[in-house]
Amino acid sequence: MKKEIITICGGLGSGKSSTAKKVAEILGFQHFSSGDFFRQVGLELGLSINEVNKRAETDPKIDEMTDQKLRDMRNKEKVVIDSRTAYHWIPESFKVYLDLSQEIAKDRVLNSIKENKLRMESEQISSVEEAYKKMQERFESEQKRYWNLYKINNTDKNQFDLIVDTNKNNLKQVVDIVVSEYKNWLAKS
Repeated sequence: MKKEIITICGGLGSGKSSTAKKVAEILGFQHFSSGDFFRQVGLELGLSINEVNKRAETDPKIDEMTDQKLRDMRNKEKVVIDSRTAYHWIPESFKVYLDLSQEIAKDRVLNSIKENKLRMESEQISSVEEAYKKMQERFESEQKRYWNLYKINNTDKNQFDLIVDTNKNNLKQVVDIVVSEYKNWLAKS
């Protein structure tokens, strides 16, 4: 049975958060970011996001907290979730993958970091290059953990209802595509 839940996945710089926020706003849905939740766990533990990821490699309780939060969201309606694993935990959601090549993703991430000094401070980084390197390390750490814990490969696009190239489409176009295709998907119930 389909749920009024949209899960948005994608690699670094693909626009998961920006897309999810805008889609939620347009549809009047709640927005949830597992990345923000993970950062909050880090703050509570007094760790940077990269330190939380490193600890999660040996302490499964950290991923379990985030994963449980996502599993609990399965009972909600009218929510847009940006997460690399929500599509797995909520299979009856409308599953979106935002696709972007690594070289373009790197440029986007670096530009975003340059504009967000608070993020650089909160993640304890001194240069945009270091920030990108840490983000890439975090992404690789996540991929390894998701595979080891759940046999999830969230870059396998066959698992998604919609794949959107965020290089060929600007944010407004991506959001319009997601909203339109979601409504079509829901109508086919």
